[in-house]
Amino acid sequence: MKYQTVYFEKTGPANTEPTLDLVKEWADMLNIRTVLVATTSGRTAVQALEKLKSQLVIAVTHAAGFSEENVQELNPENRDRILAMGGKVLTCQHALAGISRAVRFKFNSIQIDEIVANALRILGQGFKVAVEIAMMAADAGIVRTDEDIISVGGSGDGADTAAVIKPANVCRFFDLEIRGILCKPWALK
Repeated sequence: MKYQTVYFEKTGPANTEPTLDLVKEWADMLNIRTVLVATTSGRTAVQALEKLKSQLVIAVTHAAGFSEENVQELNPENRDRILAMGGKVLTCQHALAGISRAVRFKFNSIQIDEIVANALRILGQGFKVAVEIAMMAADAGIVRTDEDIISVGGSGDGADTAAVIKPANVCRFFDLEIRGILCKPWALK
């Protein structure tokens, strides 16, 4: 097998369209039917649904309260569009944050899941996100752990990273497999 990873010059939303083009190409080539897309407002997931007509697109959002108490950042109009276009929405606790983030906020002490998150960031924020949402979707039971998916993350706004992943539940983190990296930023900041 010969596949090529695309490297973007820098992070950011300018990479969203080319990332989604690569996702479409790889999904068709590898017969992958499920694509996870990290999204805050829902805009990136809507873009993915417009492009990925043959795949099930699952929008993975921030948990309510992520940015501030009692706030869900997913735009209700985008949620409606995602569902109307045949996509799904997953909103749950972040796999690499959870209660450990509360411990860090309260006691200024980093926990194991945040150490794992920071280790994954060596490959970029979008890469960490792609791995994390794969575990979140596995824990929610909306992706199988014995089928490859494509997982799409970003470095703040839009998408700039995608990987083929065999998901695992959080409690089986070390069973997760990165099959291939479609794209990522060369410069991580």
